[in-house]
Amino acid sequence: MPPPPSTPLQLDVLGAGPAYTDRPGAVGASYLLRTAVTSIVLDLGQGAFPRLAGELEPSTVDAIVVSHLHPDHFIDLVALRHYLRWQFEPTRRVRVIAPSGLAQRLDALHDEPGFTAGSLDVEAIRLGTIRIGDLTIQAARVRHTADSYGFRIAIGDASGLVYSGDCGHAEDLEPLIRPGDTLLSEVSFGAGPVPRDAQHLDGPAVGSLAARTGAGRALLTHLQMGFDPDATIASVARAYSGPVDLVQPGDRYTITG
Repeated sequence: MPPPPSTPLQLDVLGAGPAYTDRPGAVGASYLLRTAVTSIVLDLGQGAFPRLAGELEPSTVDAIVVSHLHPDHFIDLVALRHYLRWQFEPTRRVRVIAPSGLAQRLDALHDEPGFTAGSLDVEAIRLGTIRIGDLTIQAARVRHTADSYGFRIAIGDASGLVYSGDCGHAEDLEPLIRPGDTLLSEVSFGAGPVPRDAQHLDGPAVGSLAARTGAGRALLTHLQMGFDPDATIASVARAYSGPVDLVQPGDRYTITG
């Protein structure tokens, strides 16, 4: 067994909400991962920028990694872009790794060609391994939109975090998960079932996935309005014997170390 990493990998839940909700204070999908030397953000949904700014100075983030191009996973890049452009002289910049077409969508939203490039360095996701500081990020396609991704983030060979993004087939995440990893998975349709035309997951699918891959912990997120949290957790626990939590903004977890 390899020695544990010398620096911990910490997860801060900035937002865990779906596209719409009646929960006051809910924030769209966004998760801050950091070590002593590296910080990345997975998705930056509605309302996530103020929470990011409450954790660290946003221009110091090493990268924003976007799972897919639904606005509830990237729309606060607009706030980040404005902050970087107008808060500093000279303008500061942040790296953004995303599916192809993100910059064009943000430019079109503002009807301003070059709007995104004013302070965001956008690059297309590459399948396989991306290294940012002391973090290794592995990307894999998942079925949701035509260009959606799940990610595994770790320090070296240590156990890591696997993030589902939005995913319609739990099997797509299996190549990313190693025994002992923390699984941060959407559970949009609660205890289920998932409607036939929805590319999302429910508790039974997440529980089965966590059990058969040997995940060390299941963190549930992106629960849609109208689904019961306790019933959702119970539906995961029927298949999976490890710890299960439904995450909320402000939650903090140590992934390794």
